[in-house]
Amino acid sequence: MPAPSSSSSPAASPAVAATAPDPSPAQGSGSASGSGSGSGLRSGLGPVALVISAGISVQFGAALAVMIMPRAGAAGVVTLRLAAAAIVLLLLCRPKVRGYSRADWGTVLAFGVAMAGMNGLFYQSIDRIPLGPAVTLEVLGPLALSVVVSRRLVNVLWAGLALGGVVLLSGHGGGGLGFGSLDPLGAAFALGAGAMWAAYIVFSARTGRRFPQADGLALAMAVAAVISLPLGISEAGSDLLVPSTLALGLGVAVLSSVLPYTLELLALRRMPAPTFAILMSLEPAIAATAGFLVLNQAMSALDALAIALVIAASMGAVRSQIRKKAA
Repeated sequence: MPAPSSSSSPAASPAVAATAPDPSPAQGSGSASGSGSGSGLRSGLGPVALVISAGISVQFGAALAVMIMPRAGAAGVVTLRLAAAAIVLLLLCRPKVRGYSRADWGTVLAFGVAMAGMNGLFYQSIDRIPLGPAVTLEVLGPLALSVVVSRRLVNVLWAGLALGGVVLLSGHGGGGLGFGSLDPLGAAFALGAGAMWAAYIVFSARTGRRFPQADGLALAMAVAAVISLPLGISEAGSDLLVPSTLALGLGVAVLSSVLPYTLELLALRRMPAPTFAILMSLEPAIAATAGFLVLNQAMSALDALAIALVIAASMGAVRSQIRKKAA
């Protein structure tokens, strides 16, 4: 992973600072040379590929988690996922714990709380409602973030188009299932997870600027694991130690935490959080596909139209980002 750039302490307000582009060497060289357009294209597509890869990984990991919930419960699966991910990241990164300020540690703590809340609420949600509608409701958090903090009208327009697709995708789940027929508590958990997802985007960007490599991510994951541990033990108890459950939990951790969070941390160092948030509108489409392939959840023609809308919005956001870098 690239080290944080020199824009670690932007002078903007907290919300804007967290979402401001982090000018990297690749961005600078793109405008300095005669081949700026090609460099901008490559530097723009790189983080986009990271975000899409992360989305595929996390949603197929969520589908796997649904399959093992009968063994350990929602809280137990969250504990397995976060604890396993924390162990893997700490072993791989071996982060330093000295030389950081109180503000640095406060950022890591907030990032860990956001991760624990996002995961805990989301898994409580998919324990009650289908994966597609759960992710559809959850993605409203990042969409709201993109509208609130964006300083460009085009981001608001793309977010609006993505929101239209998200609303259409609310019918996913087979038989025209809509939000009105969902379990109210499950829907509330999904909306809460969306709010925590927005916080995750903000603090992931800040952590990426303050800590080298994936050190901040590893430390934040450890915080999230510690927060979730009491809840998981109280719900699942000794079932968490069954070897087959542990193995499946490790698989969920890699697919849903280690790989996607690392990819997203890389992406957030190279693109503005509003663009990242709009790309998150792809998550319902990916979730619908994962639900269809892994959980046998049917997709309707309305689902396909919704997917087309969110993909169109995401492509528009990508094009806007590439043009801005190439300029």
